[in-house]
Amino acid sequence: MLEFHVYDVFTDQAFSGNPLAVVMGADALSGRQMQTIARQFNLSETIFVMAPRDPAHAARVRIFLPLAEIPFAGHPTIGCALYLSPRDGDLVLEEQAGPVPVSIRDGLAEFAAPVLPECGAAVDPAVAAAGLGLDGAQVGFDRHRPMLAQAGPGFVMVPLRDVAALAQARPHGAAFETLSAGPGKIYCYAPDPDLPPGTGFRARMFAPANGVPEDPATGSATATLAAPLLAAGVLPEGETRLSLRQGIEMGRPARLGLRITVRGGSLAQVCVSGRAVPVAQGRIAIPED
Repeated sequence: MLEFHVYDVFTDQAFSGNPLAVVMGADALSGRQMQTIARQFNLSETIFVMAPRDPAHAARVRIFLPLAEIPFAGHPTIGCALYLSPRDGDLVLEEQAGPVPVSIRDGLAEFAAPVLPECGAAVDPAVAAAGLGLDGAQVGFDRHRPMLAQAGPGFVMVPLRDVAALAQARPHGAAFETLSAGPGKIYCYAPDPDLPPGTGFRARMFAPANGVPEDPATGSATATLAAPLLAAGVLPEGETRLSLRQGIEMGRPARLGLRITVRGGSLAQVCVSGRAVPVAQGRIAIPED
């Protein structure tokens, strides 16, 4: 039997934000066994904690969606770090994408993305609209246009005109499969009307092919958002701080902080922050390999 803990992440209130299972003592598990346990929990992500390769680091971890392993993810990083180090301090998690430094201050954990975000190919707005059940006029705003982007995990980033379009968006049959071909994950964002202009966005993320019909809070996509923001010309030199809200349409509101540093017109650092609260703990059987 293995010890596990369930945290709600990117929130300070239980039963909101994004639930995460943290499985301890996973050193002897195979990838197949980890995937089986992740399927059993059936949360958007499960993180498995092992002894670090570098003794100066807090832990080595592997992260699984219900149907696949991923090299890096935000809410497992935040939740796992706050479980391992509930007091103020700094630690490093060894993820498949590389070492991820995490700083914890007053219950707020912030990690630096291990891979700086970069833009990929442009996406036809008509294809994005069809895949999300919208009309073309609802896709894009100002200089924001749909595109592929990645910061380790890849996403189709789709800016939407307003939060009404965001609420209306949903995977739309074969057109969604066409839109999501490749990364399999669609991240939609729109200006947040409840915040001063230019200070934050509302977001949704769909990844049904990965066993996640919709994600309440997506830290890796939040980090990736820095790339299309830079491409849209809205990031000045120096540091920009933004607030992201996600999960509202699911009844699991989450809040994520995004801190972006630009030097010489390029991304120099991208950090994501959030809180987490424990909601459950227990022991789980080890599946056959």
